[in-house]
Amino acid sequence: MVRTESWGNRLFDIGNYIFLIMLMVVTVYPLMYVAFASVSDASQLMAHKGMLWRPLGFSFEAYKNVFRNPMISSGYLNTLFILVFGLGVNILLTSFGAYALSRRTLAYRKQIMLFFVFTMFFSGGLIPFYFAVMNLGLRNSLWALIIPVAVNTFNLIIMRTAFEGIPVSLEESAKMDGANDFVILFRIILPLSLPVVAVILLYYGVSHWNAWFNASIFLQDRDQYPLQLIMREILLQGEASAMAEGAAMEDVAMLSATLKYATIMVATVPILLVYPFLQKYFVKGAMIGAIKG
Repeated sequence: MVRTESWGNRLFDIGNYIFLIMLMVVTVYPLMYVAFASVSDASQLMAHKGMLWRPLGFSFEAYKNVFRNPMISSGYLNTLFILVFGLGVNILLTSFGAYALSRRTLAYRKQIMLFFVFTMFFSGGLIPFYFAVMNLGLRNSLWALIIPVAVNTFNLIIMRTAFEGIPVSLEESAKMDGANDFVILFRIILPLSLPVVAVILLYYGVSHWNAWFNASIFLQDRDQYPLQLIMREILLQGEASAMAEGAAMEDVAMLSATLKYATIMVATVPILLVYPFLQKYFVKGAMIGAIKG
């Protein structure tokens, strides 16, 4: 027996498709515009008005100027340092906290959890935060962008919830075989929670990659600036013209336009390339950590 859908269901599906197509266009078009503009001829791009659906001419001159700038390469190295060591600190401390809080035998477990949750809604403010980092001796150090954000409470709750879903009998069996808490965490709990670990790595990784505010407060040495802070200077403080070295004065303004777009692409594409590798874990990991509250 063939079942036919009602007109109401069909209209609902059509409405959903139209909404998703519009959402996709609104999401993808800005990135397409930046990509096309970054490889367009500078003079044609400056003369163009309206929407952009293809590159206007074709030139990699903007990318050559971007990669010629030593601040871009130093920004990349600093961002990679923050990303590698930051993710190591993040996943280690978040795992320790989540494992401890997921054990029902932990004394004052609920009170400790309330203490963590309290920090999600209330903070000491920017000035106490600044002095705390200063007193720790982290000012003008890349560790100022890692240590203060070592544990995110939201990510801690997701990981703790996922750990709670693993049968206690596994832990008990491991303890009977002589395993301690470190062995249980690293050889049983974490391997069984890989989707959640992948999601947490993505959350922390995107956060580190896009972070610029703390860097603008704590870093004085420009050689330590991460990529996003350099990109902010180029986009908002008009430093793109300084990158157009060797160009005639009348060409500097035109080159500056394409340089901004090329800089955005250089700073955005690496993190976009990482996402497809973690996407297969994303839905499963987020659901595991979210369902049981």
